[in-house]
Amino acid sequence: MFEGFIKFTQNLYKSTEFIPLHAPKFNGNEKKYLNKCIDSTFVSSVGEFVDKLEENIASYTGAKYAIATNNGTSALHIALLLANVSKGDEVITQPLTFVATCNSISYCNANPVFVDIDRDSMGMSPESLLNFLESSTSLINQQCINNSTGKVIRACVPMHTFGHPCRIDTIRDICNQYYICLIEDACESLGSVYKGKHTGTFGKMGVFSFNGNKIVTAGGGGCLITNDENLAKRAKHLTTTSKKSHKWEFVHDEVGYNYRMPNINAALIVAQLEQLEDFIKKKEVLSNKYLEFFKSKNIEFVSGLKESRPNFWLNTIIFKEEKYKDLFINESNSKGVMTRPVWMLMNKLSMFKNAQSADLRNAEWLEKRVVNIPSGVVQNK
Repeated sequence: MFEGFIKFTQNLYKSTEFIPLHAPKFNGNEKKYLNKCIDSTFVSSVGEFVDKLEENIASYTGAKYAIATNNGTSALHIALLLANVSKGDEVITQPLTFVATCNSISYCNANPVFVDIDRDSMGMSPESLLNFLESSTSLINQQCINNSTGKVIRACVPMHTFGHPCRIDTIRDICNQYYICLIEDACESLGSVYKGKHTGTFGKMGVFSFNGNKIVTAGGGGCLITNDENLAKRAKHLTTTSKKSHKWEFVHDEVGYNYRMPNINAALIVAQLEQLEDFIKKKEVLSNKYLEFFKSKNIEFVSGLKESRPNFWLNTIIFKEEKYKDLFINESNSKGVMTRPVWMLMNKLSMFKNAQSADLRNAEWLEKRVVNIPSGVVQNK
């Protein structure tokens, strides 16, 4: 089966050379916009492409406001600060995620609390979230208090794993019931839709990443979206070193962050956004071909929730028997077809091993079986 997968993938990509997990495609106006940005001399955090990017992201997602940042991690850090997460507070998240999710919580001197995920979406389980809140917390003066630590649970950060939306509407309703601010880690899911709404727009805030391996990229970059005008204004202020607006004076009214996206990165992303829907269509074709291939191999290919349209960012398979995972990864990589395991669960990392965790049986089961396979855009004939 392993050799069959390697040949199948090489045929898909029409290559016997190294096939990466996900490589960017710059087939549009990237060079044109970059040259225009360079000619303008506005290559830092002020310029027409930063403004255009924010307008385009807001329009595409249906959010009222978008604030461009230098990466997705900084966007999430700012979102948590805007949710008033501070020292000693707690933030509920999922253990199966990229480390940036938990790092951002730590930047606020807060602590993560881990609840389980659903196997089909690989995102936060509403059932696990509700069970934890019902059994382990109390509502006091419209604050959710962790019974075992006495700390305020200030926010909840589910992640749309590999571009597949989680059951975010149910999670939103639970968070509202418990006075918890919902922030969506949509870093991997630009272009993904759940029940007719774009990911990132269900919560109080959502964040995206434009890292080099994302579906839309400038090598780096991020964005925060919200429908709250006051939050948007404060996000822009904090990410611009909290500098008060003035033509020449430098006055800063609080500790701020140098988190704004450079105009030169924004130029690339504006060009990439023009191709996003085409990227998604081509990646859906690729995903369907993988789905058909793995049906006959008794291996589960992750298709996500029926109510969703994912962006098909990273194709994912799940081995029924965990013993095959490492064998598959070793064999495919040795033959030049890049595959990788899912991240180590966050509660197993040394920095977060003492964090409170619910029953994580689904996350632990998936960690032993999940593999990502090549997912770059293929030029279909």
